[in-house]
Amino acid sequence: MPVPEGTIPVAVGLLIAGVASYLFLKVGKEALGSDEALQPITSLWVATFALAPGVFLPVEQELARALSSRRAMGMGGKPVLRKVIALGTGLAAIVSAIILLASPALASAFFNDDWVLVVALLIAFVSYTPAHIARGVASGHGRFRAYAIVMASDGVVRIAFCLLLAVIGVKTVGPYGLAIAFAPLPGVLWVYFRGQLKTDDGPAAEWGEVTQNLGWLLVGSMFAAGLVNAGPLAATVLAEPGQEELVTRFTYGVLLARIPLFLFQAVQAALLPRLSQLAARNEIAEFRQGLARLMKVVLLVAVVGTAGAYVVGPLVIEKFYDSELSGNTLATLAFSSAIYMLALALAQAVIALRGHRLVALGWACAGITFLLVTWLNNEPLFRRVEFGLVASSVAALVAFALALRHKLSTGVVPSGGSLMDAITDMPLES
Repeated sequence: MPVPEGTIPVAVGLLIAGVASYLFLKVGKEALGSDEALQPITSLWVATFALAPGVFLPVEQELARALSSRRAMGMGGKPVLRKVIALGTGLAAIVSAIILLASPALASAFFNDDWVLVVALLIAFVSYTPAHIARGVASGHGRFRAYAIVMASDGVVRIAFCLLLAVIGVKTVGPYGLAIAFAPLPGVLWVYFRGQLKTDDGPAAEWGEVTQNLGWLLVGSMFAAGLVNAGPLAATVLAEPGQEELVTRFTYGVLLARIPLFLFQAVQAALLPRLSQLAARNEIAEFRQGLARLMKVVLLVAVVGTAGAYVVGPLVIEKFYDSELSGNTLATLAFSSAIYMLALALAQAVIALRGHRLVALGWACAGITFLLVTWLNNEPLFRRVEFGLVASSVAALVAFALALRHKLSTGVVPSGGSLMDAITDMPLES
C-alpha cells in the first residue's frame, strides 16, 4: 500500500522539532555557562511539554476527527471550530488558574524561585492553545504541510531566539524561558495569514460532535505526556540542594535515550492505517501478522538503542554537551524508553480499535506505578528515578497487550474517527 497522505511532511516536521530541541539545550548551556545554571530552563522545557500536549492533544485530535468527518460528507466545519475554540479557551483558563494557585510551589521546586520562569510557563501553556487548534484544523482538512510548519516552526523559532540571546550576551535565565513561551505562535500566525486555516461554514454543531472521546483521550494524554517527561521532573523534585547539575545531566540522558522513540513517532502515521485497513476488512489473521512484524521491528530498534546508549552514549554526552553520564544510566534510560515505545505502538493499535477507555486506564496505571516505585525505593537519585521509569513502562506495556488481546477477541473494527485519533496520538512533543 502507498504511504498515507501527510506521512512525509509530518515526519519531517517532527524531526526538525526534535533536532531543534537538542540544539536548544546545547546553545543554552553555552550561553549560561554551566549545567547548574541551565537547570531551571530544562525544568521549564520539560514541564511545558508534559503539560501542554497532555491537555491540548485530545482537543486537537477531536477537532481533526470532527473536521475530517464533515469534510467526507461535504459539510463545512466552522461551527465545529467555534465549539473547539470555546473548549480550548475554557481548558486553558482552568489550567492557568491552577498554575497561578500553585505558582509559589512551582517557583520553589522547579525554578530556583525565579518568578519570570513561572510567568514563562503560564505564557507557554496559553501559547499552545492556538498551536494545537491550528494543528487540528490542518490535519482535519488534510493540509499536512501546514501541520508540519506549525510543529517544526516551534523548535526553529525557539533555537533562533536562543542563538540571538547568546550572541548578544544574555546571561540570565528569564529571557531564555520567554523564548520557550512564545515559540509556538509565529508558525500559527504564518499558516493563518496564508489562509491555510480557513474553514467553510456549515450546519450547526452539537457538543457531542467534538467530545465523543474527549474525556478518555484527556486522561490518557495527560498520563502519557507526563510519563514521557517524568524522569527530569521527578529528578528535579527529589534532588537535594547542590544537585542542580545532576538534574541537567539527567535531562541530557533522557533526551539521548528517547531518540528511537522520536523516530518511531515520525513514521508511525504510515503504520497504523495499514494495520487498521486489515482490521476493518476483518482480516484478523493478517492484522495479527502485521502487528507482530511491527513489534519485531520496534523490538529490534529498542535493543539497538539500548546497546548503543550503553556503548557510545557516554561519549555523545561528553562531546555534545561537555558533560558526564555513565553507560549504565544511559542504558537504563534507553531501556525504559524502548519499553515505552513498545507500549505506545500497542496503545495506538488499541485506539484504532476504538479502545479509548482501555488506553486511558492503561496510561493511568503506568503513571501511578511510576509514582509508587519512585516514592517507595531509597536508591540514589538517578537509580531511584530510573527504576520508576522502567516499572511504569512495563506496566503500560502489559496493560495495552491485555487490552489489544481483548479488542481482537471481541471482533471490534476501526472507525474513521478512531483511526484519526490513533494516527494523531503523539504524546512526545519537543
